[in-house]
Amino acid sequence: MGFTCGLVGLPNAGKSTIFNALANAGARVESYPFSTIEANVGTVAVPDVRLDRLSALFPAKERIPTHLEFVDIAGLVEHASEGEGMGNQFLSQIRAVDVLCHVVRCYADVNVAHVNGAVDPIVDIGIVETELLLKDHETLGRVAERLHQEARGTDRRAPERAAAWDRLLERVAGGEPLRAIPIEPIVADLVRDASPLTSKPCLFVANVGDEGENEHSAAVERLAADRGAEAIVLRGRLESEVAEVAGDETERATYLAEYGLSRTGLDALVETGYRLLRLVTFYTVEGPEVRAWTVPEGTAAPTAGGKIHSDFADRFVLAEVMTLDHLVAAGSEKALRDAGKVRRAGHDYVIADGDVVHFVCG
Repeated sequence: MGFTCGLVGLPNAGKSTIFNALANAGARVESYPFSTIEANVGTVAVPDVRLDRLSALFPAKERIPTHLEFVDIAGLVEHASEGEGMGNQFLSQIRAVDVLCHVVRCYADVNVAHVNGAVDPIVDIGIVETELLLKDHETLGRVAERLHQEARGTDRRAPERAAAWDRLLERVAGGEPLRAIPIEPIVADLVRDASPLTSKPCLFVANVGDEGENEHSAAVERLAADRGAEAIVLRGRLESEVAEVAGDETERATYLAEYGLSRTGLDALVETGYRLLRLVTFYTVEGPEVRAWTVPEGTAAPTAGGKIHSDFADRFVLAEVMTLDHLVAAGSEKALRDAGKVRRAGHDYVIADGDVVHFVCG
């Protein structure tokens, strides 16, 4: 699995339409609020031209890409954290995702009601973010009660933890998302265990009409830039249609080209999501498969091997590492070995993006 994206936003922002475009999963799309009453989940193969190039060297082997999971979460409304609308019951599902994809409506359509009466993406973003912050404040407040009880006990560090947590809680109460707050080491584990919603990386998805970028999507991009965040612009309805009608890559490319698009929204989202989460992809060609794997930057070889099988972590001896570009240029693994470009790496080797790895265990 690459990573899991939770699609959040106001009702009628186009989350289900974009879900269809990304996962081609046929989620129900309606023009009234709360049409998503159960979270839809879809899994999609990650587009990977490097895997295509590698697979061409081993035509008899099965090509297995890494995958992304998309969760289409019910629309949040004002006071969702207090139980309003359908959103509150799904806030817990957001905790399980790696990235929040905040879908923001950036198109006007008289046939699709806007929950607040008019298109204003900055106001819409503020509403959703406020509800997530309120939920985090509630979650962190419960932890604070426990920490203050512990501070009255015999643990000498408990008062320090409680004080650090109070400082964190105060900043959340002031409207700062946790992802923007430096976490003091003494409470880092507690924050991780609490899994607050605003600690997750956030990608703004400006959902525009078929005509493409407009003043509303530009406002979203400016907001993201001001925060040092990421934003992409998707023509949700169009991309959903492409995913439904285009039969293969060539037909899809032709369809997109008619609208001046060179790649799908999935391509843009994958690229941005990997950058946000600082993920790298390595490859294996063992046995009957040519396969892509995703790990965080800085992952050591034994840990990466453990994603394939626990033996590669527990009984790791060494890793034979090839660079994918070098392997493709050489035309075969034998030719690369003969050229002396296969490295032997030990326990401390950190997996690099584009590595092709043989794991050797004892």
